[in-house]
Amino acid sequence: MTTQTETRYYDQGSAADRWARAQLFFGAKDYASAARVLAALVEEVPEQTGPRLLLARAYYHSAQLRRAEAELRTIVERDPVEHYARLMLGRTLQRQGRPEEAERHLRIASALAGDFPPE
Repeated sequence: MTTQTETRYYDQGSAADRWARAQLFFGAKDYASAARVLAALVEEVPEQTGPRLLLARAYYHSAQLRRAEAELRTIVERDPVEHYARLMLGRTLQRQGRPEEAERHLRIASALAGDFPPE
């Protein structure tokens, strides 16, 4: 059960304060807390890729793979050449046991990174 005090802590401060807090949680491998801060931040600034990508990573590392996939698909729809989002989407799909879907995104990520197979 979430208390009002806990909710205020996660939502306290400016967007920059919350971004810094989320990065601290992420760095400490407290991915669930990072996601909690980032979800509200993404709602506030949905056009920014950085918070959404870190949210997807927090979801991925906390095994919330459907949520990670949704955030990554949003990024890729907005910016089809966002290499890291493509890579993460491929890995997220692999982890969900969807290798055929993953392969497309992993190939695109490799191409965007300039990683081409030797001839």
